[in-house]
Amino acid sequence: MDTKRLIIALSLSLVVLFGWSYLFPPAEPVTAPAPAAQSDSKTAAGASAAVSAAEAVQAVAPASQARKISVKTPLFSARFSSQGGVLERFDLLKFRQTIDPKSPPIDMVGDKARDRSALGVILKPAGQEIHTWNSPNWTSDGQDMELKAGEKKTLTFTGEAGGMRLERRLTVSADSYLITEELLVTNPGQDAIAGHVAFTAASEGLSPSEDDKYNPTRIAYGSVKTGFEEVTSVDDMEKQGVDSKGAVNWGAIESNYFLFAILPGQGESQLNGLLKSGVYNLAVSQPASIAAGQTQSFKCSYYMGPADRDILADMPNKLAEAVDFGWFHLIAVPLLKLLNWFYKYVHNYGVAIILLTVLIKIIFWPLSQKSYKSMDQMKKLQPMLTKLREKYADDKERMNQEVMQLYKTYKVNPAGGCLPMVVQIPVFFGLYKALLGSIELRHAAFISHVPFTDLVWMADLSVKDPYYVTPLIMGATMFIQQKMTPTGGDPTQAKIMLLMPVVFTFMFLNFPAGLVVYWLVNNVLSIAQQWWMMRKA
Repeated sequence: MDTKRLIIALSLSLVVLFGWSYLFPPAEPVTAPAPAAQSDSKTAAGASAAVSAAEAVQAVAPASQARKISVKTPLFSARFSSQGGVLERFDLLKFRQTIDPKSPPIDMVGDKARDRSALGVILKPAGQEIHTWNSPNWTSDGQDMELKAGEKKTLTFTGEAGGMRLERRLTVSADSYLITEELLVTNPGQDAIAGHVAFTAASEGLSPSEDDKYNPTRIAYGSVKTGFEEVTSVDDMEKQGVDSKGAVNWGAIESNYFLFAILPGQGESQLNGLLKSGVYNLAVSQPASIAAGQTQSFKCSYYMGPADRDILADMPNKLAEAVDFGWFHLIAVPLLKLLNWFYKYVHNYGVAIILLTVLIKIIFWPLSQKSYKSMDQMKKLQPMLTKLREKYADDKERMNQEVMQLYKTYKVNPAGGCLPMVVQIPVFFGLYKALLGSIELRHAAFISHVPFTDLVWMADLSVKDPYYVTPLIMGATMFIQQKMTPTGGDPTQAKIMLLMPVVFTFMFLNFPAGLVVYWLVNNVLSIAQQWWMMRKA
């Protein structure tokens, strides 16, 4: 490998490093054709439930017959309708929409999804589809309530739909974001009923904006066979829908920071999802077979809260899988633990990111040193390499032999400058994924105001720098770093390398501020290391 190829390899490595989200989007599970085209009867039942949930309208009963039941705990404030027990609102009291402490809390349902039957139940006997919340025959003895720490309460909703009697028992806890349900379905007829029961979820979206490419709302699920799967493509969710094609432990509408999940009870459950008219819909269906005159019980839970790894670790059905950092999960999680460990002492996530960056730089100091040294050696050999290429221009095989002999004589590894960087790339990716998907950074301030002014600056590390100060400084440090890095003596290559800071600065303009702080500090430390190496030489 000559110097030109080495520099190209380094350039590609950097492009991959900073442009991962552009060049390699996360893999998506292959979605099935539109639900109406399913051939398997079981799949069709679940898929149809998802589509119907998306297209459902508010209960047909007059508003005067539907009571609103409010539940407030230290963690959330919820509003249920007595019409089918559906959820109309779910506010997370510890999480605001903006950094303004007076801004509204995060609503996991949203205005567009008020009438889309969040926490609804669909009955699917053979040849039928019954949206139970549309039946007028619902009653509830539930009253407005406020739960104190340690308290639990159960709301009961009873009704009739499709000739079957239903009783929904929803249990809420003051200390958890999890709502558990026991659904009792009674078949008063003389014939057995077989089919499916589907539990639904609906949300307007859990991202600050619909076009947030760093924090999109997506549909994810935990497959019993393959583990975590997700679909982020808006086109796929709108046109094809999402089909788990098998049993799931959970299904969710999620963003980087919040999670609206359905956790079915024991049995073979399947997920289907759909994005329609700006509303994300889920249906998780379970098989049902109810003998004449008998009652069957179905279990389900709903989690509506932060995508906090510690909280999710205590949830059933392997819901902790919902926070997934892809290939770099094993690296990202320890780095996040280190970040939180630093935060315990400095109480500022910006400072904690700087300390973590310094620690990573110290760990990789020997490798970086070796890389710089190798690149400098390659630069010194460049005149001799040029003469060999000119001398054996017509004999490529002889030229390669002479080049390898030159490397051997001067004990230079042509890949010595590249390999140490390749070793570091997984750590860089891991930290990138960790900082991008960590709820700890949401609304976490670094320097909340421009010094000596009232201008809000880096008051939220999960969004971009509003004045683009840090990305511009990052670009400047990258330019300095490129000027200091040996380029092998080729002026054309040097000019190409100097274009990279411009490209990366443009890419970093809209990066979350926490990521920019990491790369900026890493560049400054690299400049210091290169300066020290050059002075030592």
